Amino acid sequence: MGLFRTTNTLDRPFSRNEVVMATEDLPGVPARTTGKVKMVNGFTWRRYWVFFENGVQLGSLDSHELVRPEDWDHFLAARAEREAAAAAAAAAAAAGATAEDDTAAAAGADDDSPNARLRAMVPDYLLERSASARARLSA
Repeated sequence: MGLFRTTNTLDRPFSRNEVVMATEDLPGVPARTTGKVKMVNGFTWRRYWVFFENGVQLGSLDSHELVRPEDWDHFLAARAEREAAAAAAAAAAAAGATAEDDTAAAAGADDDSPNARLRAMVPDYLLERSASARARLSA
């Protein structure tokens, strides 16, 4: 590792005997506890056996549960960015759902709705038949 490293190593897999930190509370291991990777398993999904400083040995840890100590600040920034994006998406979805409900009620059948393509594929007489059946069953 160079002194002035410019590459992001968060996505690079861990190697054997590499020092890592826990990113979250694990069974018997609090977050930010350092440990050493003792074994690497898997081809497509890599899992790690880690011996932590507090004496706990855990296996089948995913790479999302571990981070290099020098990448801790980058990890925290990336996690905060992901949480902010998720909160913004949830707020937009909640605002969009109420706006879509209002416009759907006002406009009736809209061509931009997700079911518009399905309605175009089903004949009108079948749609009327199912609507009358739903009304009959709900009454």
